[in-house]
Amino acid sequence: MHALNDLLPWVALAVLGAYHGVNPGMGWLFAVALGLQEKSRKAVLQALIPIALGHEASIALAVVIVSLLEAVAAPRILHLVGAATLIGFGIYKLLKPRSHPRWVGMRVSRLDLVVWSFIMSSAHGAGLMLFPVLLGLSNGTAGDVGDVPTIDLSSAATIVTDVGAILVHTMSMLLVMGIVALVVYERLGLRVLRQAWVNLDTLWAGAVLGAGLVTLFT
Repeated sequence: MHALNDLLPWVALAVLGAYHGVNPGMGWLFAVALGLQEKSRKAVLQALIPIALGHEASIALAVVIVSLLEAVAAPRILHLVGAATLIGFGIYKLLKPRSHPRWVGMRVSRLDLVVWSFIMSSAHGAGLMLFPVLLGLSNGTAGDVGDVPTIDLSSAATIVTDVGAILVHTMSMLLVMGIVALVVYERLGLRVLRQAWVNLDTLWAGAVLGAGLVTLFT
């Protein structure tokens, strides 16, 4: 049972990565648009890696912030603040579902794609949504001082856990994003480009709100 509990956060990281991969706002929409513009499947595939790197940077930032907060804040306070932030952000996205960062155009370099992906992932709360999962992971590497768990940021276990969390999430996201991008490019085309973003906005906001409620009551 203990082994299953230890495994659940990793499964959650992979599932959330897959969910982020499905969301057009995380990058496959841009990759497909570039492919259609260049009339090239290669252009779609080449866009995926820098997009994944930008997403990975956003997730890494979230992991570092959570680790730092765990080192200085009491667990209950951290849960409450994290839950309030998630719930507030989820409500904001429900009220303003089309509040997306704007980009300058379709002529972009690979570095532009990394920066764009980082901005989009951060603005959509991709790292923020992982908050309850990251708290669950850190419990496995925490020590105890009396009744208060402590996090040693320099310990090998903490570093390996943080790096593993980033990689598991990002690889799952990249795999699903690549599959969706190729299916849309090869089979579905512009019909999905006109509809998919709007259709998933409310679902995304609801997922962020749900993550906040999970954090609040766990």
